[in-house]
Amino acid sequence: MDTPTTRYLDRDGGRIAYDVTGDGPLVVAIPGMGDLRSNYRFLAPEIVHAGYRFASMDLRGHGDSEASFDAYDDRAAGSDLLALVGHLGGPAVIIGNSMGAGAAAWAAAEAPEAVRGLVLIGPFVRNAPVGLIKQLLFRLSMARPWGAAAWVAYLPKLYPGHPPADFERHRSEIRESLRKPGHAAAFLATTRTSHAPVEARLQEVHTPTLVVMGERDPDFVDPGAEANYVGAQLHGDVVMVKNAGHYPHTEYPEVVNPVITGFLARVTPPVT
Repeated sequence: MDTPTTRYLDRDGGRIAYDVTGDGPLVVAIPGMGDLRSNYRFLAPEIVHAGYRFASMDLRGHGDSEASFDAYDDRAAGSDLLALVGHLGGPAVIIGNSMGAGAAAWAAAEAPEAVRGLVLIGPFVRNAPVGLIKQLLFRLSMARPWGAAAWVAYLPKLYPGHPPADFERHRSEIRESLRKPGHAAAFLATTRTSHAPVEARLQEVHTPTLVVMGERDPDFVDPGAEANYVGAQLHGDVVMVKNAGHYPHTEYPEVVNPVITGFLARVTPPVT
């Protein structure tokens, strides 16, 4: 699949970068904090090949999106998701990783008619149940001026099983993104996001949901328990990926891709 052209969606306060390729029912993907839309580089070709139109977007102040916004939280990202779905002629299945999963769940609660299904990978739909000391240490490590460098240094720990062959290139692209004007400050603002507004609306989400979690995801004390919590709250299916960390779809695409394309076929079959 050829690299699609970057496009931009105008929003109040700035522009959101996205790309789109393929034909068929719409699938929109959003990455998590500190990552880029190329997070889905191994999943996108499989979804397009399965008969779908696939769009991926950058978060505010990440990648090719602008860093001129007033808000960088889940609700802001969720509103951008809904705007992109509307712009591309939804409804859509939304795929979200990490914080992007929280934004996706918020979008499904806010506009259920726009969301046909959810795929939540390593999802933060509530504030992770960790101790106060760990929270404070995270805030300190992500503080300016060293926060961006600390994040880039931390990234390998999120891939404990099988980092992709192009991991160093992807990490370099993240590093370069964080060096763009305003992006380090936007990243810092994103690290301060509370997921409580998403958790408060989980009971409003009634769309079919698939939860994918790495068994060794270091962002959660007990990844299996967190995945089961999200699955129970959203009445969704849960798939645990052996040895994977926070990005199971890039560590083990041969395992995760068929699970996701199978879910898409059940929720919104491709046009034949």
